[in-house]
Amino acid sequence: MKKLFALVLALALCLSVTAFAAAEDINVAYMPNYASLWSVLTGIQQGYFAEEGLNVTLYEFADGPTIIAAMENGSISLGYIGPGAHKLCIAGRANIFCMSQIGNSDTVLASKKAGIETAADLKGKKVGYASGTSSEMILRYCLNDAGLTWDDIEAYEMDASALANAMISGTIDACACWSPSSGIIINASNGDVFSLCSNVDFADRDVSLASWIVLPKYYEENKDIVLRFTRALYKAIDYASNPENFEQVAAWVAAQCAQDVDVALNQTGDAAWPSSAELKTLLENGTMASYYEVQQQGFIKTGAVEQEVPVENYVLFDNMAEAFK
Repeated sequence: MKKLFALVLALALCLSVTAFAAAEDINVAYMPNYASLWSVLTGIQQGYFAEEGLNVTLYEFADGPTIIAAMENGSISLGYIGPGAHKLCIAGRANIFCMSQIGNSDTVLASKKAGIETAADLKGKKVGYASGTSSEMILRYCLNDAGLTWDDIEAYEMDASALANAMISGTIDACACWSPSSGIIINASNGDVFSLCSNVDFADRDVSLASWIVLPKYYEENKDIVLRFTRALYKAIDYASNPENFEQVAAWVAAQCAQDVDVALNQTGDAAWPSSAELKTLLENGTMASYYEVQQQGFIKTGAVEQEVPVENYVLFDNMAEAFK
């Protein structure tokens, strides 16, 4: 009996070691906010990626264009991007393999002390933005609606992480940013800084989509890894989209970003968090494709994208559908 037990134990250990050895290591890029982490961090904490044989290591970046650059130099396998960086996908630099959520956290903030009351008052003012991101995108919308052009402002291009410091210090008069930086800036201003506009103001012409991306070459060589990652994301999305789990997910996000839990929890209002069933419906009835089409048209209208591209060229709808099976 002892020999039999030892044999069974040895076999179990062997199988365990084999399973561990077979796990794929993937480096995944995120930005330090709830929207970027809500699903992927849940997938790690709940063991959904492990169930798919994936060992996920997270790496923090300031914005989507920087994430795509890191993917191009080979240090990152998969990544999350906000709305603005989707123009790089349209340009062919990356493919979208999973829709994440529709956000409403982008805003243009302004200082009353700088003499700004309306968007038209941005003329001649120092305005900070992060190039190639949703920051630049919403600033262009804001200027267009006010009858202003890029040449009407003193535009200061800076890293997304520097926008808050520049605004709080008074180095700039206004800035285009996103949560949680927007909340930090407003709270630190003692009533001086306010929001001129947000995604909601432009909902008639643009959809503020966030997505998970992969380089075309990596996808062609690792389709199974991307498929398994997507399946795990769907499981994580179902857990994290349930309001009953918001506090738990916020606690995980706060720990990852070294934030207070309340800061992370406040960000649950930054988007509509879909379940996998809702994503499946959007995919199957064509609404998801229309979202990406509307987003692309928004880029074209603001001059960020010059030529229309079929969304099927850069959105991997087949991967999304296969992951639901």
